[in-house]
Amino acid sequence: MAGAVAGVVFVVAAAPQSASRSGDGRQAGAEHAGSVELLVGRVLEDGGRRCAMDAFRAGLCGGLEQQVVRATSSGAGSVVRDPASRGVSRAAAHTVVLPTDAAGPLEITLAGPGLLTYVTVHDGHGRHVGGALGARGHHWANTEPLRAGETYTVRVGAQDVAGTPVGVTMMFRTAPAAEDDRLTADFGPRPGTYGAGQIVTASLSHPVPAGDPAARARLERSLGVTSEPAVEGAWHWVDDSTLHYRPRTYWPAHAVVHVVSGLDGVELGERQYGGPSESLRFTIGDRIEALTDAAAHEMTVRRNGRTVRTIPVTTGKAGFLTRTGIKVVLGKERKVRMRGDSVGIKRGTSEFYDLPVFYATRVTWSGEYVHAAPWSVDAQGEENVSHGCTGMSTADAAWFFDTVREGDVVSVVNSGGEPMAPFANGFGDWNLSWDAWLAGSALGADTDSPLASPASPLASPASAPASAHGPSRLLPLT
Repeated sequence: MAGAVAGVVFVVAAAPQSASRSGDGRQAGAEHAGSVELLVGRVLEDGGRRCAMDAFRAGLCGGLEQQVVRATSSGAGSVVRDPASRGVSRAAAHTVVLPTDAAGPLEITLAGPGLLTYVTVHDGHGRHVGGALGARGHHWANTEPLRAGETYTVRVGAQDVAGTPVGVTMMFRTAPAAEDDRLTADFGPRPGTYGAGQIVTASLSHPVPAGDPAARARLERSLGVTSEPAVEGAWHWVDDSTLHYRPRTYWPAHAVVHVVSGLDGVELGERQYGGPSESLRFTIGDRIEALTDAAAHEMTVRRNGRTVRTIPVTTGKAGFLTRTGIKVVLGKERKVRMRGDSVGIKRGTSEFYDLPVFYATRVTWSGEYVHAAPWSVDAQGEENVSHGCTGMSTADAAWFFDTVREGDVVSVVNSGGEPMAPFANGFGDWNLSWDAWLAGSALGADTDSPLASPASPLASPASAPASAHGPSRLLPLT
């Protein structure tokens, strides 16, 4: 679009060293020994075509605005020529403020003899912008994107033709992103205390398609998850608008987890920028893990690695087999009315049920629970007679209900049921191997995460099946 700001280019031009005369007859080179001149400008698109560097220096780029700033051996900058003031030289502050677009590149190029020795760029929050200095010391360019609506400080060090060190500090502002275009992240869970299997979620206000891996990578790098103690973890794209984060193994007991967003101002694609997002802090309680062996008709509950209770149970019978794999407690309901027709069992058939159920701990959204089943006490510990849930005595169900919290791990083995899906029916994320989990990250194995926490002593997610994809069958609820 003609006239739209596309970027920033700082061109470092060697100061005149010839014996040319100024208007009063003095040598210009003598007056400005130990200095170089920086042509500071914003490159505007000209009819949809980016201006070439030569055209920029020659002032041929349509709509170009620029200032010439001198870097000196004292490090003080001054404006030599400002087109807005019709070429009249004037003094300037130590910094030069230049609005521009975050989508454009930041470049500093030496136009004549001399040497760039360093370039540093920091935003107003002290964050460093990565860049690369060319092998010959004539060119520098940013390697990380700028943020919209941000103020940057640029410090340039150089040498003039005589080898004299010179420098200058400049500032520029990037244009703010349109509010409607801002992409933000809503983090979950709510603040509170959770179990060792709790998943961190990020719901995006705008989708980021898989066809734009660069934007996905920028977004992931802008979402930070840290914990005390530190663990290894990564994000995984569930769909275009949802990410999940989990450690390699379960969270350590009593860990403190912080989730923050650095999206504000980050360029994420064609004219799309990140906006401010609220941070999240939550804690992990005791490490509670419940393992049900459907073939043995028994649940073992461990707290921080120590067995605290063994419970006789009954699980899904033929035609209603309980899902196998690792699940996470989604919530608890002291009393639930469970009806067969809510999951497709017709009224009037032998399998239909309509029961009040107490101490119901939910592990799937479709209705799989661990709950009290006083009607099947004789079968508990002996055979599987349920419609897919894990049933136990009222006393055991009340104890389990009071012991577990959201995020605690509930695993089932030897049931013969279909695998728990990773994302379609609750938090089945732990059923993906770590390699499969990293495959869902735009960063792959290139994570900056700390060392992993110890593997689960009861059911290690690293050994869980990696093929548990696709929607899950709805299970009846008794």
